[in-house]
Amino acid sequence: MIAHHALVLNLHQPPGNLQHLLTHQHWEAKEILFAMDRIPRVLWGHEALARVHLSLSGTLLETLSDAAFQEQVYGIVDCGALLWHFQNQDLFEVLGTGYYHPVLPLIPEADRKEHLQRWLGIAHHLLWRPRFQGFWPPEMGFSMELIPLLRACGYRYVLVDSEHVEPVTDMSWQELRYRPHLARCGDDSITVIVRDRDLSDAQESGMELDWFLAEVAERTKWCDFPPLVTTCTDGENGGWFRNVTEGANFWSAFYLPLLARVRAGTAGISPTFISDYLNVHGVHGEVRVRTGAWNTGWHHGRDFTQWTGSQAQKDTLAAYARTSKVIHDARWFNGEQGITEGPRVAALDEALWHLLRAETSCNLYWGEDWVPRADEDLAAVRDTLARIDLEVPPAAAAGAAERAADAAPDDAPVPPDATPAPTAEPGTAEEIAVAESGSVAVAEAAPEPQATLRQTDDK
Repeated sequence: MIAHHALVLNLHQPPGNLQHLLTHQHWEAKEILFAMDRIPRVLWGHEALARVHLSLSGTLLETLSDAAFQEQVYGIVDCGALLWHFQNQDLFEVLGTGYYHPVLPLIPEADRKEHLQRWLGIAHHLLWRPRFQGFWPPEMGFSMELIPLLRACGYRYVLVDSEHVEPVTDMSWQELRYRPHLARCGDDSITVIVRDRDLSDAQESGMELDWFLAEVAERTKWCDFPPLVTTCTDGENGGWFRNVTEGANFWSAFYLPLLARVRAGTAGISPTFISDYLNVHGVHGEVRVRTGAWNTGWHHGRDFTQWTGSQAQKDTLAAYARTSKVIHDARWFNGEQGITEGPRVAALDEALWHLLRAETSCNLYWGEDWVPRADEDLAAVRDTLARIDLEVPPAAAAGAAERAADAAPDDAPVPPDATPAPTAEPGTAEEIAVAESGSVAVAEAAPEPQATLRQTDDK
C-alpha cells in the first residue's frame, strides 16, 4: 500500500536575530537566508509531485518584509521574491502559528488570541491565502484547551507530537500514529495530525533515502488503510538544511532523489498536502493529547522543562501572567467606557506589543541565557504603563493582594476608582500557573541543561 508523506518545515527567527547575525556572524546569517531561499528554488519545476508544509513565524515574516532589512541583504537574498515564491499553492501549504512564536500553553490565555490574530493579519497580507487550514503550535506546544481558540480562528487541523497522543476509541499503534483523529474540548473539536517523532528526528539530522523508504514500509506494512506519515522539523537549522554543497543537504541529497523515485513509481510513498489527504480519506477515531511540546536536543518535551527548568524561567513566566492581567484589565475598562483612542489606548497597545514579544519561546529556550531579553521587554511594559499611572505588581505584592482578597468578604464594597486586583503570584516556586491566565502548571524544577547558544533558535 502506498503511504502518503506530509513534509512539514518550521521556519522561525526571533525578533532582530537576523539583523544581529548579519553584523556579528555574517556567514551564519547568510547560511540561514540561503537555506530559506533554497526551498522554492529547489522545488521549481516539480509542482506536479512536490508537497511541502511551511510554518513561518510572524517575526520572520516581519523581518523578510521589512524594507530596511531587504535593502540590507540585497545581493544575498531577494526577500521580496522569496515571499512571492512562498505564495505558490501548488508547492506549499502554509500553516498558521503564533506571531512571536510563544509556547502557547505557558502564556496567559488572553495573550494566545493576540498572537494568533496578529499572525493571521500579516500572513493574509504577505502570502495571499484566503484561509490557512492547518495550525503549527510553536515548539509543538499543545494543550487541549487550545482547541476552541484554534477553531474560532478557522483552523481545520493541528499538528501534535506522537509522544503525547492517547487513544479514546480503540485503535492499533499504526492507526494512532498514521491516521488523522478528532480531539474534543467542550463543544469544540479539531482534527489532530500526528507527527512521527522517530522519523522526524532522522529528518532533522540527515538520513539516507533508502533507509527512509524501508523504514516507512516497515512501519506501515500492517496498515489496512492509506497511512499518512508526517515528519516535522526546522527547515533552516543544522548543517543538513544549511549546507550549501550540492548533494550534501536535505534537498539535493534526499528530497529531489525522493521525487525521482516517486516519478519512477519505485518509492512506495506519495508526497501529499494534509488538506488533500483529509478531503479524500477523512478522519477516524478520537484521541486525547497530553500537554507537552516536541522533543528538543536536551529534553523529551513532556513537561516543558526546556522552558521552565530554572527559577529565572519560572519567575519570567509568572511575570507574564501578572503583566498580562494588568494590560487586559485596563483594555477591558477602556472598552466598557467606550475609550477607543488617545494616550491611554496608545500606551496599552504599546505595552501589549512589548509583552507579546517578551513571550517569544526563544527567550526561555536557552535556560537563563536569553531571559534578559524577556526582562528588557517586560521593563519596557512597566515604563509604558507608568505613563498612564498603571503598575504591574511585583511578585511579593501580587501574593499579598491575593491573600487580602481571600480574607475579604465576598460582598465587600469596591471603591469606584479601583482597578481590578492583580493576578496572584503562585504559592510555591514550583508553580507558575494562575487560574485567570489559563496557563498550565509547571513541573518541579529540573537541572538546567548545558548548551552552546544557538543564535538561530527555533526550538
